[in-house]
Amino acid sequence: MKVLGLIVEYNPMHNGHLYHLNEAKKLINPDFTVAIMSGNFCQRGEPAIVNKYARTEMALRNGIDIVFELPTVFAIQDAGNFAFGAIATLDKLKFVTDFVFGSESNDVNFLNQIAEILYKQPQKFDTIIKRELKKGLSYPNARKYALQKFLKFENSKIEKLEKSNDILGIEYIHSLLKLKSKIKYHTIKRIGSNYNETELKGKISSATAIRNAIKNNLNFSATLPTINLKILTNEFENGRGPVFLESLESFVIPYLRTLTREKIEKIYGFKEGLDIRFLKAASNAGSIQEFLDLVKTKRFTYSRIRRLILYTLFNMKKEFVELSNTYGPQYLRILGFTKKGQKFLSNIKKHVEIPIISTASLYKKILNKIMNDTEKEWKVIPELYLWQFEIDILASNIYAFFYPNKSQRKSGMDFRNPIIIE
Repeated sequence: MKVLGLIVEYNPMHNGHLYHLNEAKKLINPDFTVAIMSGNFCQRGEPAIVNKYARTEMALRNGIDIVFELPTVFAIQDAGNFAFGAIATLDKLKFVTDFVFGSESNDVNFLNQIAEILYKQPQKFDTIIKRELKKGLSYPNARKYALQKFLKFENSKIEKLEKSNDILGIEYIHSLLKLKSKIKYHTIKRIGSNYNETELKGKISSATAIRNAIKNNLNFSATLPTINLKILTNEFENGRGPVFLESLESFVIPYLRTLTREKIEKIYGFKEGLDIRFLKAASNAGSIQEFLDLVKTKRFTYSRIRRLILYTLFNMKKEFVELSNTYGPQYLRILGFTKKGQKFLSNIKKHVEIPIISTASLYKKILNKIMNDTEKEWKVIPELYLWQFEIDILASNIYAFFYPNKSQRKSGMDFRNPIIIE
């Protein structure tokens, strides 16, 4: 049995995503296709344009057989921990045979070479990266220049360490190595706009450009499959989107002003004086963009700052995040499946070593059941399981408050919304 695994955000699912999905299927010819998808908040530290259920429907209507949610703790971390959480989820499904990711360079050998260095962490490389960090560079830039010096490669190759999909690809391979996973990995060359392109470039435009077009009331209809446009339009018409970072503005700045240095020091990711910068910026900023501008330096990127804002909102304590980054996801949360996906689920149920959650309200009962299971050894840390899942619930409750339609802002999204069945 061949099972294709994909890691996605689908924010929203556009023509470029559909191209990647179809090409991946041609390459692998799978019996089943599984997607690990970010929930209501994404890796760049921003809310998704529409909620995870609408994006799951897009995925299922376009050829994905089953969608699992990537726990929020991984979905909003940096590339390395995002990749680890997603790859660990695929690995814990037991039956995934192949993983395909998009790549600007499509140079698998080079990406693998870099991933091997990150995995083995030679002493010489470690020394170089520390030297680069002392120059005040952000970690991604320090690592990029350290790799160039360590491998002594020409400037043309450094470009492969600057492209979003290649950066993630390196982290995916690194995670596969770290987990000693048997999953085979493949690349598909990215076509159309660059990941960070802000303007529409025809039918295959970046998700960033599409979200900007939505924000500015521009016509983006040609960039999405027809069914996805209908799903997106339906969400907008019912006031469940669009949700942007700016939607959080009137909530985030006042909330940050309630924090003390003592509280913020316990949150994951705050070091190198970032706590002081956050508190000062919160006191002076009148908007989220102004806040970002006040905190940003050569070392602290916008993406990192946006993620830190979310860590404070979700009260993501250091010890639990670090445990998560060591032991990975503690459950497999189903967001939706097709009839074919239901067959895949039947195949894996007896083999997985972490619980499958299809009904959110039963998450505590599921934990109690597996803890009392005398026939099977489950690889679950109870406290971490509860913390990870309750962060997902909190993220959904906060997200819903930013819907344009106030009548849609009720909490309990995870308990009220059934899984999507196509």
